[in-house]
Amino acid sequence: MTILGQNQLYLQRRSDLESAIRCIPRGRRILIGSGAGVPTRLVEGLTRYGDHLADNEIVHLLTLGPAPYAEKGMEDRFRHTAFFIGPNVRSAVTEGRADFLPVFLSEIPRLIRSRRMRIDVALIRVSPPDARGYVSLGVAVDIVRAGVAAADLVIAEVNPRMPRTLGDSFLHLSEIHRLVEVDEPLPTLEKTPEDPVYDEIGRNISRLIPDGATIQTGIGRIPDAVARSLTDKHDLGVHTEMLPDAVMTLADAGVITGKKKSVLPGKIVTSFVMGSQALYDWAHDNPAVEMRPSDFTNDPFMIARHDDFIAINAALAVDLTGQVAADTLMGRFFSGIGGQVDFIRGASRSHRGKAIIGMPSTAKGGTLSRIQPVLEEGAGIVTSRGDVHYVVTEYGIADLWGKNIRQRALALIEIAHPDFRQELLAAAKHRRYVFADQRMSREAYPSDEVGIEVLGDGSRVEMRPTRATDEDALQDLLYSLTEKDQLRRLREPDASHPHERLQRVVIQDSERRFGLVVTAAGDTTGELVGWARYEIDPATELAEVSFVVRGTWRHKGMGALLLKRLTQAARERGVRGFQARVRGNHYAMLSIFQDSGLALESQVDGEIHHVVMRFPESGEISDRARKPAEAI
Repeated sequence: MTILGQNQLYLQRRSDLESAIRCIPRGRRILIGSGAGVPTRLVEGLTRYGDHLADNEIVHLLTLGPAPYAEKGMEDRFRHTAFFIGPNVRSAVTEGRADFLPVFLSEIPRLIRSRRMRIDVALIRVSPPDARGYVSLGVAVDIVRAGVAAADLVIAEVNPRMPRTLGDSFLHLSEIHRLVEVDEPLPTLEKTPEDPVYDEIGRNISRLIPDGATIQTGIGRIPDAVARSLTDKHDLGVHTEMLPDAVMTLADAGVITGKKKSVLPGKIVTSFVMGSQALYDWAHDNPAVEMRPSDFTNDPFMIARHDDFIAINAALAVDLTGQVAADTLMGRFFSGIGGQVDFIRGASRSHRGKAIIGMPSTAKGGTLSRIQPVLEEGAGIVTSRGDVHYVVTEYGIADLWGKNIRQRALALIEIAHPDFRQELLAAAKHRRYVFADQRMSREAYPSDEVGIEVLGDGSRVEMRPTRATDEDALQDLLYSLTEKDQLRRLREPDASHPHERLQRVVIQDSERRFGLVVTAAGDTTGELVGWARYEIDPATELAEVSFVVRGTWRHKGMGALLLKRLTQAARERGVRGFQARVRGNHYAMLSIFQDSGLALESQVDGEIHHVVMRFPESGEISDRARKPAEAI
């Protein structure tokens, strides 16, 4: 068709708002465009000029702006069915004037195409046509693409403010039956304020994201906080259902390049864009942004094709077995399934992928724990305990995959708010989830004591304070020691390492004891490669210090790093110094102490060296601490 023909087609289908609305028949199902792509004038026209309508059903995902069709008094004309409950229809669903349809976002296009969910009318917003007569669906392709293809009547607002996005986003004028011209800004979302709790969650999640990973994220405080913590990452990619401002910020900063993506490298793949006007301007005609429908972006099999896929989703509550409630609040429907399960299952099947649930540890101003013994009555389990891998709060990371109920409960209690840990532990004991004598620290686990260190051979390890959940891994490490190893540590070989003994050494007590564990950076097995601890001797007011390093990790400098980190922790906690007993033939350990930079006193009793290392009253440890030392 020539340009002249396109213009004639446009003029033939151009309509005023009232005439377009009066084309809609009674008793039909109407799909409304999603998010910021909501056709606000058409929505307004439904109630202004739709007095002829009756028993019409309106369906959509989350939309921005008013939803007058869901207000009281509209029941005879319209009943809304929500695929995802937004603030503008939440009261209608709660009060029974609207319905909620739980469904995976990836399946909605198939639901529509199969006509199991028949769409009769589609109300959408598009960009102006190009010279060939094509308009763009702009900021919302998601389920709109399938709805347009299935509808008998398509009415579109043509808005010059709608960005022309690329990818699978184009419709020809011949696919649209009525065109209503408007010129108004797209609805926007305000930027979420920074919050120290969410920033800590963001930092914890960022520790799970390697350079070159492909990420999925959404909108809200957690995605924004994660983005603020990713500024030191390199070559991240994006494959997501929703594109927020945070992605634009990271892309402009060079953090997101997509170079390492397994599918559509270099492309930021999304199904809808929602955020600020600056984001819409950035998405306009941007060749890096690839719009695709939800059955592509949210397809778990498509997601799984990406290596290092990181899915980041939120929850309202998690129980001690790992069940996630994300669409209900106080027994009432609050949001929807959305794409959470799609991305969690896809990421779980990705090579080196990670599925993450992030949430603050508390709700209602700190009066309610989001980690709960059992979910409240009426809570909807969006993600099953079998699907959950990582749960993250401001207090740390709980790795649940492959863990039994005892291990899961302990891991989740550890990242709960300290005010609720003992209550949760008591509930776990009551349900026989954990040992009857199980104890846990009341103290928070400071994130600044978690760090990556580089050993002498270039190996990267993570050091952090011990936790109750380290008991099983520590047991494995101790059983890996040979009889010779144990004798060098001045111990007779232990026949066993029971829970009763190990529990005491892994639980922190700032006034008496402190421990560190070491894992290989990026390792997901949970295997410990090193352990160090001190415990204060009341008689001397000095702390007895000891180390264990897995055999294959010795002679790399780990012992020196462990002593350095123990020294820092001990001085911060007011400890006066260390003491240790070392066999005279344990040259590596003696060398570590001698090169520590601490004032060293040693008495020899036969083959045993009694070593005392006192901390200076003030100032830094001497430069000798920086001298390379052979580790145990």
